[in-house]
Amino acid sequence: MSIEYHSLGDFKLQSGIVLPNALIAYKTFGDSSSPAVLYPSWFSGEIKDNEWLIGEDKTLNPKKYFIIITALFGNGQSTSPSNTDISLFPDVTFYDNVRAQHELMNHLGIKHLRAVLGWSMGAAQSFQWATQYPDFMDIVVPFCGSARTSLHNQVFLEGVKSALIAAKGQSSAGSCRAGTNDTTWTDKEKEVGLKAFGRGYAGWGFSQAFYREQLFKKFYGAADLETFMKEFWESWALSKDPENLLVMLQTWQSGDVSKQEPYNGDFEKAMGAIKARILVLPSKTDLYFPRVLS
Repeated sequence: MSIEYHSLGDFKLQSGIVLPNALIAYKTFGDSSSPAVLYPSWFSGEIKDNEWLIGEDKTLNPKKYFIIITALFGNGQSTSPSNTDISLFPDVTFYDNVRAQHELMNHLGIKHLRAVLGWSMGAAQSFQWATQYPDFMDIVVPFCGSARTSLHNQVFLEGVKSALIAAKGQSSAGSCRAGTNDTTWTDKEKEVGLKAFGRGYAGWGFSQAFYREQLFKKFYGAADLETFMKEFWESWALSKDPENLLVMLQTWQSGDVSKQEPYNGDFEKAMGAIKARILVLPSKTDLYFPRVLS
């Protein structure tokens, strides 16, 4: 199957702002009559980046399940700054992404999901599903993610965001806020900003032990640290659109499953409303989502 697009029309966001002619991108695997599994994308990831966990020799077996990968708003496949002419892209929340996915499930004729799972921002969407539509799934499997973006996580994201927009001579508008009102980038601004973003991210994407043991040589074939910084981190960042990154950063920074009715900021109430069986899979060396905050 190739990537498909479902029209959401003029999609009203949680903020009340309308995202015009909104589209959600998705790809399916398996027979639609099989139990359905939803697998949302992660920060900066495209649909193809989720596919490595799908296969007849894997738990996500398309012979057993109907698997749907969805793309975040702002990832460049669903509605994003890079594929629209919206002059100032609105703030988008996990609530908005999950509501769009729920509309897609209705379009596909899916009334109930066997499971929702995801990594990083995909894990956050899994938690969001479990609280926003608690009767819609049997199982939730968030790995390396959190139900609420911690203050420390917000600080990390604030750092890389600030490095990116500094290339435009701009400062951050604050945590949980998007970039600046100036959304046009020269080629030089993109290059400088994205390289800085990649290098800033490098200290968070892998653990202290990864660098201490120089595992970039073993697993990525890099001759030394500088080669790894250029060929892995700068290369990754330069493949992205800066405005797309800013949209997803804002979504991530503002993540909190209690920021919706009927919880109204009561995090314990939101977590207590989860009805699905939930398997939380943190990583002991994760710098974004340590186990105590997962």
